[in-house]
Amino acid sequence: MKDFEFYNPVKIFFGKDQVPRITELIPSGSKIMLIYGGGSIFKNGVYDRIKVALKEFDLTEFGGIEANPTYETSMKAVQIIKQKNINYLVAAGGGSVIDATKFIAAAALYKDGDPWKILSESAEVTDAIPFGCILTLPATGTEMNKNSVISKISTTEKMAFSVTPVFPKFSILLPDAAGTLPKKQVANGIVDAFVHVTEQYLTYPVNAPIQDRFAEAIMITLIEEAPKVYANPANYEAMSNLMWSATMALNGIISCGVPGDWSVHSIGHELTAFHGIDHARTLAIVLPGLWKTLKEEKKGKLLQYGERVWGINSGTEEERVNAAIDMTEKFFQSLGIGTRLSDYGVKKDTIDRIIKRFEERKWLSMGDRDLTTLELTRKALEIQL
Repeated sequence: MKDFEFYNPVKIFFGKDQVPRITELIPSGSKIMLIYGGGSIFKNGVYDRIKVALKEFDLTEFGGIEANPTYETSMKAVQIIKQKNINYLVAAGGGSVIDATKFIAAAALYKDGDPWKILSESAEVTDAIPFGCILTLPATGTEMNKNSVISKISTTEKMAFSVTPVFPKFSILLPDAAGTLPKKQVANGIVDAFVHVTEQYLTYPVNAPIQDRFAEAIMITLIEEAPKVYANPANYEAMSNLMWSATMALNGIISCGVPGDWSVHSIGHELTAFHGIDHARTLAIVLPGLWKTLKEEKKGKLLQYGERVWGINSGTEEERVNAAIDMTEKFFQSLGIGTRLSDYGVKKDTIDRIIKRFEERKWLSMGDRDLTTLELTRKALEIQL
């Protein structure tokens, strides 16, 4: 096991009747901005519950956060925050709203030029406006971590940052609200959470059995609950298990003492930036392609994954590795998610654009042991055409 440092200060409230708790969690006298997306919180009743809970506060609303939250929209919120001296934020919705809120919280107090540098140059973030989250869509795990991904329309870029000041002060998780989601969003959430786990798990063995077992437990739970919650998002027990799995997938627990990869995400972000493909669907394309091209390098973990997660115990090592990859791809497809670039009308010229962009950024290799070179990235995407 590798050396590690673990810190997670986020207080979690999980269940049906947790929204009123925000009254006691936010300092009295706070000037609050409520941030949300396209309006799902109006349909599922969460908006009304929040309004009741915050009736004694000075409240400003900011809606319209996109499914892939943008720098441009976020900066409009920053401008209002500065004008009204807002000092507390509440994010209500899915991961996109929370990611945007993290950037807004940091950007509003950033004093060294354009806040985009937080993403493009990994500029230091020393402070952020405090905020809490009300989660209605399980997927990203952002409700319990310090990570955020933001897109910039003007340059067709999608980039991430991760800084301690943007840990949420609290997160309220509402499986009942998630029960009203369309099946497409449920499917996206399942795949997003699953790939978050594999990015921290499917690297190479380092004798970290607890972390491996934690990761495997999350993946097995997702596989077991997926057909139930996909068939009926209102299945409260199944949705609860999905929501908690997604949170546990990226709150730092399973990354302790083990190597990570994250090249699947780095490549997938470019497919979203160039074509607007849902984040989870880009992961479902890229992950099988990378595994197919790195079968030998990742053989140890692929064999363990196949045996422990999918019950693959027979055949040669090569047959078992291929079966593990095939089972994963079929799992994504069982949720109505295409795993080929052609499923989204993407052609070879996009691969060229991605390679060129990585060259310009000097991202010549990524992932664990820097295995994901430009040549390998090209090969992995071409396999998935």
